[in-house]
Amino acid sequence: MSTTATPSGAEPVGTLSASGSFSGKVRHIKIVTTEATMICTGDFVKLISGGTVSRAAITTTVPTGYVGIFLGCAYTDPTTGQFTNSAYWPAANAATDAVAFVADDPFLVFRMQASAAVAETSVGLNISGVNTAGSAAIGRSRNALDGTTEATTNTLPFRILEFVHGGNDKSGDTYPTMDVTILPGKHAYLAILGV
Repeated sequence: MSTTATPSGAEPVGTLSASGSFSGKVRHIKIVTTEATMICTGDFVKLISGGTVSRAAITTTVPTGYVGIFLGCAYTDPTTGQFTNSAYWPAANAATDAVAFVADDPFLVFRMQASAAVAETSVGLNISGVNTAGSAAIGRSRNALDGTTEATTNTLPFRILEFVHGGNDKSGDTYPTMDVTILPGKHAYLAILGV
């Protein structure tokens, strides 16, 4: 419903590669035991020292090490000893075997809601993000696109590819949903410098 602000982070829907479709393929990347920040489905993540991932705050720029979108995790609960699949990483979880499921295709296309009205003539422009802590209750990100920042500026992190119209989405919505991609050269796999 694009007349209501209900941001839920990034949802992979395709790729810029020849196939164009998102197959659901993810990479398992370790989460360090001391990771003290909650990571929710739809949050962006970055590679950090030791080959683990951490939540990435993408606002007006893409942080060094950006590697993809968090789509859940698995770990052995340190309190109960039970193997756990989760839509989010609980902050300061002491699990020693945690892995994140990351959609890490550098050419991923994903869907996000904007924080304000964006004209459809903005297709092809760049846009920044609004970084908000996710919800542990539903395990979802609360990140959105910043609907006040469309510009040609090459340092902004996202490129608007198209507007999504379906259900109640329509032209002129207060909070439109768009398909976007990370600007070329911002992904850790495409950077020359290692993480």
